[in-house]
Amino acid sequence: MGLLEPDRYFSRLSHIDLERDLRARGLDCVLLDIDNTILARDTHEVPRDARLWLARAREAGVGVCLVSNNWHASVHQLAGELDLPIVAKALKPLPHGLLLGMRKLGGDRASTVMVGDQLLTDVLAAHLAGMRAYMLQPLVEQDLPHTLLLRNLERMMLGSRQPEPAPPACRQNLDAHPQEGLR
Repeated sequence: MGLLEPDRYFSRLSHIDLERDLRARGLDCVLLDIDNTILARDTHEVPRDARLWLARAREAGVGVCLVSNNWHASVHQLAGELDLPIVAKALKPLPHGLLLGMRKLGGDRASTVMVGDQLLTDVLAAHLAGMRAYMLQPLVEQDLPHTLLLRNLERMMLGSRQPEPAPPACRQNLDAHPQEGLR
């Protein structure tokens, strides 16, 4: 697999099935990007389905560490709100921040996956660190100017590749527990 090719491609975090897509593949440590992966750039909110997924990951014994190139106080506040460890100013695509996050979770390369919305930071950093990379579509189209330029390049690199369809169980679980994961 190429350095810039995600191992899996999903439309949302909640479409990653904890058992089938993580545990069954030996993955119990998740490094999770923040901006436009779990925090919408337009509203600066974590969507309900992402909060629910994080709560279920915790219940399932899947460790999660936030890994962001951002260094502002807001990412540390979010980590505190979600009660998650964080590596800020990670300098992705350099692998150092991911390796630090992996160590915070007590994982190794084989048991860790990076989940993020960008090929040129998240996916590349994961593969340079020797771990798997799951890519998500960005939560919203709004982004930083330089990121919008990179998105055009990413679209060309992804070609016709589309995110995997959401498993029916994901949709059913969210419909059955609409208040779960809310703060």
